[in-house]
Amino acid sequence: MMIRMKYIIEVEKLRKQYGDKVAVDGVSFSVKKGEIFGILGPNGAGKTTTLEMLEAMRQIDGGKALINGIDVSKNPEGIRRIIGVQPQSPAFQDKTKLTELLELFAAAYGEKVNVKKFLSDLNLEEKASSFVEQLSGGQKQRFSIAAALVHNPKVFFMDEPTTGLDPQARRNLWSLVEKIRDRGITVILTTHYMDEAELLCDRVAIMDRGQIVTIDTPKNLIKQLIQKGFKKKQEVEQANLEDVFIDLTGKKLRD
Repeated sequence: MMIRMKYIIEVEKLRKQYGDKVAVDGVSFSVKKGEIFGILGPNGAGKTTTLEMLEAMRQIDGGKALINGIDVSKNPEGIRRIIGVQPQSPAFQDKTKLTELLELFAAAYGEKVNVKKFLSDLNLEEKASSFVEQLSGGQKQRFSIAAALVHNPKVFFMDEPTTGLDPQARRNLWSLVEKIRDRGITVILTTHYMDEAELLCDRVAIMDRGQIVTIDTPKNLIKQLIQKGFKKKQEVEQANLEDVFIDLTGKKLRD
């Protein structure tokens, strides 16, 4: 009888230090399969460093991390084959068509993909013959997602994926993240947008000064704060300014 793992990511006492500065200080958490898991925190909290260690991009100085049962430190190449990564500032080869780039990325993993379908799923079918340098910011973000998913990874890492995007592109990317999750891919993301985390994430870990302060669902964390007696001036509105913007300019992507 095959035993199925409940957690696809298991992190125990993860640590990273640069000289005298401890960037990640004994972080522990687990992520369930098919979950959208957010890591939140102020600048310098250790979010990106934590992701980069899990992605086998930075050496782990202490502790242990397993992804799908694979030890990140002992088998970084095995980790790279089962994860997808969308960096904050993606860079691609110039003067190469999007279709050609996707075929190159797929070939690197020994995979063959229907590039037109990939681009269509990300609303980029009309840009198939374009070069990356001809794309808008939102289009580049969506293409970087396509490039990271060509090998059908088990875990997808996204580091502040909607920074700098307009409201239409931002909401479109939220929908894409949910579609990725619905394909059975576990999503780990960092963001500074609390509304984004509240809407997308099944659970969030809040980091500060290299440590995890708390982990729970957004709803439970809000409930716990209210139970502590927290109050703020509350005006119940049926819409906000972003809703007005979308209503007046439309939901359709402009890029």
